[in-house]
Amino acid sequence: MEFMKITRITTNEIDQLQKIGRQTFYETFSTGNTQENMQKYLDERFSIEKLTAELNDKNAIFYFVQLENKIVGYLKINFGDSQTELKDDKSLEIERIYVLKEFQGKKIGQILYDKAIEIAKQKDADYIWLGVWEENPRAIKFYKKNGFVEFDKHIFKLGNDEQTDIMMKLKLTN
Repeated sequence: MEFMKITRITTNEIDQLQKIGRQTFYETFSTGNTQENMQKYLDERFSIEKLTAELNDKNAIFYFVQLENKIVGYLKINFGDSQTELKDDKSLEIERIYVLKEFQGKKIGQILYDKAIEIAKQKDADYIWLGVWEENPRAIKFYKKNGFVEFDKHIFKLGNDEQTDIMMKLKLTN
């Protein structure tokens, strides 16, 4: 059995976060987008300055997942005013769950997802929500399998391209 561990990311690890963030986003979305829009998005959203601000945000948490001491994925969750949209004090947003392409299908995304659920319960959240690109059927299927339901849509800007994200939520309390 391969050894897997989840660790909270600190500002000391910003270079590794930038590297895996850019790589996993590119692997996931490059085929459905222009090179120009991808580059613009990667430069803006994964700059050292932007990642530093996100890591220093008290209402955002990042985690790496490592397999045999290699970083293979990461998770970003937001709560309170750091949520990208709803900003409900009783909710938690999963903003990012990304796994390197070569490690997909090994339940790593599920492990990161389970970590998000654990934190949501610790924070006594009523529900978890997220946005997923309407043209990412693999992710939509993953979240539906985990009990999420669609409740709205919003626009996600990738470079100069406006795209539609399906907003999904999972109720945690009765």
